[in-house]
Amino acid sequence: MVLERHGLVVDVVPEKREEYLRLHAAVWPQVEATLQACNVHNYTIFVLENTLFAYYEYTGADHAADMARIAQDPVTREWWTHTDPCQTPFGRGAGPGETWRDMREVWHLE
Repeated sequence: MVLERHGLVVDVVPEKREEYLRLHAAVWPQVEATLQACNVHNYTIFVLENTLFAYYEYTGADHAADMARIAQDPVTREWWTHTDPCQTPFGRGAGPGETWRDMREVWHLE
């Protein structure tokens, strides 16, 4: 098993910031269970002003397949109907429909 570290960034819609924070104060248990079942651990979201930074560790063998499993989960999809409207792409290089953007790891201290 190889541990993968993932960092992502997105902006929050300013007028929906408090809603987003409220939602994440009580993440639905099934959403958390699906993430764990798909080998996602130590998932953390940080906020600074209107920017969100997410970090998680992946311990599975096929990241793309596990991300697809998460995206197929009906409860997670419902969760996203609440959280997605709170998000807007970060930076100038965002593509159409891109919200959370993957960051490239440049340094790590163990």
